Amino acid sequence: MSPRVYLDWNATTPLRREAREAMAAAWEIQGNPSSVHAEGRQARRLVEDARASISGAVGAQPGNVVFTSGGTEANVLALTPGLRRGAGLPVKRLLVSAIEHASVLAGGRFPAEAIGSIGVTRSGLLDLDGLRAVLEGGSPALVSIMLANNETGAVQPVKETGEIVHAAGGLLHVDAIQAFGKISFDINAINADLVTVSAHKIGGPKGVGALILAEGLLGFEALLRGGGQERGHRAGTENVAGIAGFGAAAKAAMGALEADAVRVESLRNRLENGLRQTLGGIVFSEDAPRLPNTTLFTVPGLKAETAVIGFDLAGIAVSSGSACSSGKVQPSHVLQAMGFGPELAQGAVRLSLGWSTSDADIDRCLEAWRKLAGTLLRGKRRNTA
Repeated sequence: MSPRVYLDWNATTPLRREAREAMAAAWEIQGNPSSVHAEGRQARRLVEDARASISGAVGAQPGNVVFTSGGTEANVLALTPGLRRGAGLPVKRLLVSAIEHASVLAGGRFPAEAIGSIGVTRSGLLDLDGLRAVLEGGSPALVSIMLANNETGAVQPVKETGEIVHAAGGLLHVDAIQAFGKISFDINAINADLVTVSAHKIGGPKGVGALILAEGLLGFEALLRGGGQERGHRAGTENVAGIAGFGAAAKAAMGALEADAVRVESLRNRLENGLRQTLGGIVFSEDAPRLPNTTLFTVPGLKAETAVIGFDLAGIAVSSGSACSSGKVQPSHVLQAMGFGPELAQGAVRLSLGWSTSDADIDRCLEAWRKLAGTLLRGKRRNTA
């Protein structure tokens, strides 16, 4: 029996060897990182080493990294009314793009009446003119956008967005969970005030994330209170082993980032060419700069659930988009926001690659797709007969 092929890296990634080893070593340490004795200081050192690795990867100060239980908590923590920079006015409303992750679309701690939406172009990029219009004349806003979309892989114009937002007296939150470890960025260079990242998207453990704050951010209120951990930003004893694994994964990912990006992008291009040659009428989301590992395609008449199950039966793991809907296969809200009709949105299939993806994996995927495409074509012929 052939080993399964994993092409759902945007949902989660295998645990890196470096992360596994760091976690195993951390589990042998008895101390609470808040304790002052030697055992506690040993645990604290692991946490602070990881904090330095993650802050260094994005050009932030270590003290501005707040560890959380994952990306969702980090996003909710970031979306806080009353934030401000320096002598600026506190933000009173939240603006999010229509293609954001569910944890951002929910609005964090902003009341529903204070949340607005920003449209995107047909290419899946933020509508900057629309952003300017909604910011004009209003109270200071916190704007939240992804650095790279989790379905299409489209890399957003965050630097330009930050310039527009700051000129209007607002703040910018960048959800970099899908981009971290795949493309390099600097929190200051992209004009971000808050950045969120997650461990399990880069080969770290599930259940660990971080909110990274820019210098000079004021008005921050903790979501979890009752302890002084994380410099008062997030109460609760730190997940030392998970954080250690996060730090080790970040160091490994950043060290191999450029080489992995070149190799994986070459594999993705070969995959897309093979998919396109097999079936005419296939539609790719490829009109914007993308992450090197991500392909989203759809075919008129194809149901995503059928394709995902078909690939799975062939031993290949793919998804229909975001993996945050409890296993539900739903029309892509991202494609719908981009202006694609229901017929195409309901057939969106995402394939995402990673550092261990091989040429043989691509061959297996294309072989499975040829069979699925043949079934789809036969069904179309019967329907038109």
